[in-house]
Amino acid sequence: MIRHIVVFQMASDDAAERAAHAAESARRLNALVGVVPTLRAMSAGANVLAHGTNWDLGLVADFDDEAGLDAYLVHPAHEEVGAYLATVRGDRLAVDIVA
Repeated sequence: MIRHIVVFQMASDDAAERAAHAAESARRLNALVGVVPTLRAMSAGANVLAHGTNWDLGLVADFDDEAGLDAYLVHPAHEEVGAYLATVRGDRLAVDIVA
């Protein structure tokens, strides 16, 4: 299994707006479960502790294999979420591990 782990910083300088964007992004990401066939599990959420030092949003997504992750990345529903994220996010970090 491949575990895809991503964290985002939101672009806004306003803390309340950053939190709202992170929450909406998490909602959209979690809604991909059952829509993208190769996505086995997803847990996305806005940061709840250490505001100002932690990143604003994190996700953990599981796939059977690399091909499943690749299919997720180009799935139209994921691309739609990605288009929204592109309007509200700043930096992004990702790591893919064998789980």
